[in-house]
Amino acid sequence: MIRVVLPYHLRNLARVDEEVTLDVPEPVTITATLDALEARFPMLRGTIRDHGTLKRRPFIRYFACKEDLSLEPADTVLPDAVVAGTEPFLVVGALAGG
Repeated sequence: MIRVVLPYHLRNLARVDEEVTLDVPEPVTITATLDALEARFPMLRGTIRDHGTLKRRPFIRYFACKEDLSLEPADTVLPDAVVAGTEPFLVVGALAGG
């Protein structure tokens, strides 16, 4: 089981209070994880990735095991600790401003 932590506004949209657990088929990649998340919570489609291109939306970041995976290719395999469920995959709303 993969553990996914969503930012507050996406937890509200998905109507979940805490982290989400997902069954993700091997290989456990960024894309496979997001596909499983959107399949389970269809209301999240288009909020994390663009509907058409499936590219990460601006101001959304991905982290796993304290590493920023936001600029990694979508087919990047997640770290073993995330696949084992000991560490979460984090979807973070980035902050901007001056």
